[in-house]
Amino acid sequence: MKLMAKRVFDIGMALGALLILSPILGAVAIWIRLDSPGPALFRQERVGLAGRRFQILKFRTMRQDAAVNGPQITVGEDVRITRAGVFLRRHKLDELPQFFNVLNGEMSVVGPRPEVPRYVELYSVEVKKIILSVRPGITDPASLAFADESSLLNRAIDPESHYVNVVMPLKLEHSIQYVQTQNFRNDLQIIWKTMVAVFYG
Repeated sequence: MKLMAKRVFDIGMALGALLILSPILGAVAIWIRLDSPGPALFRQERVGLAGRRFQILKFRTMRQDAAVNGPQITVGEDVRITRAGVFLRRHKLDELPQFFNVLNGEMSVVGPRPEVPRYVELYSVEVKKIILSVRPGITDPASLAFADESSLLNRAIDPESHYVNVVMPLKLEHSIQYVQTQNFRNDLQIIWKTMVAVFYG
């Protein structure tokens, strides 16, 4: 029953957000196309509920060739990020297309952030069992705790190693705690905190 209620809430919020934000989504898409060559949307394979893979949607914030010219994580003032991308990332506007993922049933509004397959393969069996037992989300406690993740990694000698060995385990702790204690009230609090963080950049 709780899962059904959460799904109904997700659909209602996604539909409402897409309806209200449709002018902004259109304007951002045009801005991205004018700012640099390439599509407005970026798709990347992520791992979701029960280990099923799906294509996460984001507004493109990097050059079109970014995937073949650098790591999968973003570090500091990454030269691959476009001018529009700097603003979109700062205000988390690049995540807005994920409301379509929510409508498709691939994601929830609140839930552990989905990772790329090669990082999920590093999870222990027990962690996989917990994290992949729910739909991944657009926002979660780990996203709030590591809102400045890119700058944090920029200070590391080996950013990817630091992410895998230090940051990712800490994010997983947040995600596991969320899954084990999730409830509607907590979801509303996370959504509110995310809105505040987005507003203040």
